[in-house]
Amino acid sequence: MLIINVKEEESIDRALKRYKQKHRKVKLTKELRARQAFTKKSVSRRNEILNAQYRQHKFQDQ
Repeated sequence: MLIINVKEEESIDRALKRYKQKHRKVKLTKELRARQAFTKKSVSRRNEILNAQYRQHKFQDQ
């Protein structure tokens, strides 16, 4: 659970902006989506390797 302490002189818009930044930084949405379905370690490892190969191939020409 994310907790944002609102300061006395702080507007609600600014506090909401800090909450959104913290939410993105913690990657809460990504974690919740990942927990919806179980993936085996071998599958997740294979995806990591494929992503690394893709990135390496993509940035190799530059």
